[in-house]
Amino acid sequence: MRKAMKMAALASVYNRVAGRYDFQHWFLTAGSDQRGRRELVEEAVHSGDKILDCGAGTGSTTLLAIKKAGKSGQAVLFDMSDNMLAVARRRVADVGLNNQVDFKTGDILNLPFQDNSFDVVLSTYSMCPVYDPAEAARELYRVAKRGGRIGVAHSAEPRNQALKWLADRVEDVVWHFPSISLGCRPVSVLPTFEKLGCKTIVKKHIGVPLWPFLVFVVEKPAT
Repeated sequence: MRKAMKMAALASVYNRVAGRYDFQHWFLTAGSDQRGRRELVEEAVHSGDKILDCGAGTGSTTLLAIKKAGKSGQAVLFDMSDNMLAVARRRVADVGLNNQVDFKTGDILNLPFQDNSFDVVLSTYSMCPVYDPAEAARELYRVAKRGGRIGVAHSAEPRNQALKWLADRVEDVVWHFPSISLGCRPVSVLPTFEKLGCKTIVKKHIGVPLWPFLVFVVEKPAT
């Protein structure tokens, strides 16, 4: 796995790109980023859920999730970047959802929430740049309620070896430009959830061949 950027440097990158993040990520992933969000929300979110969007960024996943959860749903948008959350605040205000959401800034490896707090915990493309993805997964697990759902989308390696080699060579170049790479690299966290006893509900690969995403939903044990 490619070595992750330090958190302070990573937060600085996302603060700088906040205004263009949505277009940039959509463009570089050929729109598959939003497809992953839609599929996670469809499978993981239920009416009336209390939702944590961890690594919420500009709020794209939260807006989909609150629509699915309905007027009784509640969401917390959590991210390390104040500027990304500032964009999210404007988007939430524009659609009149201020009374259903809250915003918090911090580190995904040390979530400021009690155990078993949320019906559903979502992480869309926020595991990819984290320096300890397995620990981040354990934090998502911790704050999900017993019997609750955890939905994750993250960068994955191409399954074709020739494509994997090519992707590695391209990333060798792109990695020198953090405002383009955004610190993202392929990670693997589903095994961590499986070791914790989670049941896999959905698992699929989507996206462009060189830079696919793994999208999955797991259920935390009820007891």
